[in-house]
Amino acid sequence: MIDIHCHILPNLDDGSQSLTESLEMAKKAVQEGINTIIATPHHMNGSYENPKQSILAHVQALNDALVQEMIPLTILPGQEVRIYGEVLNDFEKGDILTLNDGGTYLFVEFPSGSVPRYTEKLLYDIQMSGLTPIIVHPERNQTLIENPEILYQFVKKGALTQVTAASITGHFGKKIKKFTLDCIEANLTHFIASDAHNTHNRTFLMREAYKVVRDEFGQDLVFLFRENAQLLVEGKNVFKEMPDRIKRKKILGLF
Repeated sequence: MIDIHCHILPNLDDGSQSLTESLEMAKKAVQEGINTIIATPHHMNGSYENPKQSILAHVQALNDALVQEMIPLTILPGQEVRIYGEVLNDFEKGDILTLNDGGTYLFVEFPSGSVPRYTEKLLYDIQMSGLTPIIVHPERNQTLIENPEILYQFVKKGALTQVTAASITGHFGKKIKKFTLDCIEANLTHFIASDAHNTHNRTFLMREAYKVVRDEFGQDLVFLFRENAQLLVEGKNVFKEMPDRIKRKKILGLF
């Protein structure tokens, strides 16, 4: 199993705070059946700046430690980029890191409560530059929960999305779980990842999440999500179904 979003690199952001903790996270991941993790520290979110070259060095150091500890896990480089207007300029300068440094897929994170006005244009510009934007955890964004049409338009115009395992399992609450399952049902997401930060309150939950997906939607969708993670690592085109609008049910005759 491949986890494409994880904060396992030590001392870079609000994820692992030490090499010891990173190794504990690695052991937990292996127990979950994960053999490959894309490490995606926060970048330009107002608290952390982790440019490409720094991440590459930290990934190499952690892989060396995993070999030394005989933990059968491979770490690949990535970055969780908070959306900002100069992201493509910084990509050209070499500060922005695509997933697995493959020059194909780029994580884009929104603020938790809003979607910036320039988002549609920036997502378009990212695609015009030859990259595919992947919106991370849209199911935890308050604006998208309240107005899923915005997410539908982004996906319809070529953006991909990744939902969090803990959202599927209900660890972020019933409201977020429902919206996550709605997104899956409407073909508005393409990847499941852990977004794990530690081994206690923000852990992997990948196996449990895939079980929920299998029970709700069938094994074929589990296969699609897992295969998409593999295709992403290889820099290949992922499976996409035609997106649908999320249908809001009427309550007492009102929307």
